[in-house]
Amino acid sequence: MGTVTSTPATPSATDQARRTLNRVLSFIFRFQSFFGLIIVFILAIVYSPVRNGDNIFMSERNLSNVARDVAETGILATGQLLVILIGGIDLSVGSVVALTATGTAYLLMREGSLSLPLLGTLDVSPMSAEMAIGVILVLGLIIGWWNGWTSERFKIPSFVTTLAMLSIARGLAHIWSDNIAVPISYRAGGADPSFEILRERIYNNIIPVPAIIMFAAAFVMALVLRYTSFGRHLYAIGGNQTASRLSGISVTRIKIAAFMLCSFFAAMAGIVHAAQLNQGSPNEAVGYELNAIAAVVIGGASLMGGKGTIIGAIAGAFILGILDNMLSLNNVDSNTQLVVKGLLVLGAVALQQFRPRDVE
Repeated sequence: MGTVTSTPATPSATDQARRTLNRVLSFIFRFQSFFGLIIVFILAIVYSPVRNGDNIFMSERNLSNVARDVAETGILATGQLLVILIGGIDLSVGSVVALTATGTAYLLMREGSLSLPLLGTLDVSPMSAEMAIGVILVLGLIIGWWNGWTSERFKIPSFVTTLAMLSIARGLAHIWSDNIAVPISYRAGGADPSFEILRERIYNNIIPVPAIIMFAAAFVMALVLRYTSFGRHLYAIGGNQTASRLSGISVTRIKIAAFMLCSFFAAMAGIVHAAQLNQGSPNEAVGYELNAIAAVVIGGASLMGGKGTIIGAIAGAFILGILDNMLSLNNVDSNTQLVVKGLLVLGAVALQQFRPRDVE
């Protein structure tokens, strides 16, 4: 009896087409933030007004303004991504920016006594820029610890605990400033002049210092996510929290650390905010949390957790910034800008439904 040899089945045209489509989709989703940024950048050039034969959007000063305006959103998005990676969300970052901007201005300018709930009356005097920045960054870490600890300790969804902090931080900002903006002045007897560096532009007055701070923060966190166990644990927890806990990962500690870093970057954004506006106000930074979340989502992160990159979040921030700039240059009213931004976020979330499972 002869042996029967079987030949491997030849893939059908349908199977080949499906595999090709999956490869194309994988490539698009892997670099979706870059494609989005390129498209928005081209649209901004095409639809930019022209003055004296020059494209206004492409002017050196305008591009510098875009980088400066994007800085705060980019810093917030860097922190927000860490929380979203673990399947959480932080709605308090806008109010934390207001609180820390107000606190920064107060520490730089005010002399006298400060009354705080639970802490009583404290004697304060104007601080150096370095000391004020250090105090505010520590305040950010404390706020983040509280957000993460309460969420983990009482098993409360993070959007609830951070929504509460949204109100608490805004209220503390009003108490701290007596409901008024605190201006920053660099005249004799005013704030430490070195703080003004944070609002300057370097290299022939082109590159804004806030943008350098944003890129530095993003670069450091990108390295952390890629090369440290902490970064790998963030992705693992977002992918499957139960499996991560069973594998020995300290899930609670990692999640609290993520919230601490998120508020740390919000405090950093608050410091930059105070420097750029020369004041701290409890009424500032309304809606900043939505910009941060939008940047992360547009940059390709999944709100379910486990997927997303720092570079994608920064690209998302630039997409929003360029879009705002393009609409402003064309005199589109701010209400329409909000509608466009909302539709963009909705489209980015809907697009995730077509994302192949193997795309990081």
